[in-house]
Amino acid sequence: MNESKLRDILTDYERKRDKADRLLEKRKQDVYSQIPQVKEIEDEISKVGLEMMKLVLKNPSSKEELSLQAKEKIQTLTTKKQDLLDKWNVPKGYLDIQYECNLCKDRGFLPSGKKCNCLKQAIINESYKMSNLSKILEKQNQCTYDDSIFSDEIDPKSGISPRQNMQLILSDCDEFIYDFDKDNDKNLLFYGDTGLGKTFMSSYIAKELLDKGYLVIYQTSFKMFEIIEEYKFRNSDKHLSRDDYENLFECDLLIIDDLGTELTNSFTISELFIILNTRLLNGKKTIISTNLNPAQLGELYSQRIFSRIFDKFKMIKFIGDDLRWQNKISNLKK
Repeated sequence: MNESKLRDILTDYERKRDKADRLLEKRKQDVYSQIPQVKEIEDEISKVGLEMMKLVLKNPSSKEELSLQAKEKIQTLTTKKQDLLDKWNVPKGYLDIQYECNLCKDRGFLPSGKKCNCLKQAIINESYKMSNLSKILEKQNQCTYDDSIFSDEIDPKSGISPRQNMQLILSDCDEFIYDFDKDNDKNLLFYGDTGLGKTFMSSYIAKELLDKGYLVIYQTSFKMFEIIEEYKFRNSDKHLSRDDYENLFECDLLIIDDLGTELTNSFTISELFIILNTRLLNGKKTIISTNLNPAQLGELYSQRIFSRIFDKFKMIKFIGDDLRWQNKISNLKK
């Protein structure tokens, strides 16, 4: 992501804060018009604070005593104000500023200076738009799950039909979503031929967790390694590429699609191990989707990667015929 896009995102945060201020002012005016005493009490609270500051300047040695007296007066006035609001059935918090994100107060950054999750997600969402991934997720999830498109013919190797298999897979995915915030060391590996629903299920999980407010990154393996190379070797917009790189480790869920389609070498193998191992150690969850079977994964990647995947990932096999090819044939017959 370039710096102009980041500025646009931060400008949106300014607009959010301005909107929150305007709405608060409007709510205040509504209350003041109905209950003038509320405005009088708020003015009195401000007056107490100003008088306390003046007295402290004149008598610095009495600061603690004066502060205590002011707090008692303010507390009495605040209670009186709340009683009035309750009497008029004004909802709790109605006269408080209401941010979209209470953690960062619509600033994008926490008091510690770190990026808030909402800003991280906004950056990722913008990256999706730029890379067309948002359209893929939107298209995938506009489709309602319909297991009738899967064959009910028993697969001789697995002993169940593709339809039964998808029902079991959907159950696994729903369980993964439901238990996502539990410390259960649960990760998923989807494998099987092309056109069997792996990407659909991955994007289904991604959308459900995004809607719940989790930080999710969905990348093809090719794009993921491109992000790593950009950060480590190209040095363009270093701080922005670093964000993209660190998000691979820090996001709540990393979905790696089409693992095995990238150019495999010692660099990619090493980086893949670092990402998977670091995420496992930090309790971060990962989904891998691949057209390779476990034996092929073992041949392509190092033993330490394969052992980590085999040990820490639930392997879910997709079976059946290529649905995309079947749909093309069906459309031709119409």
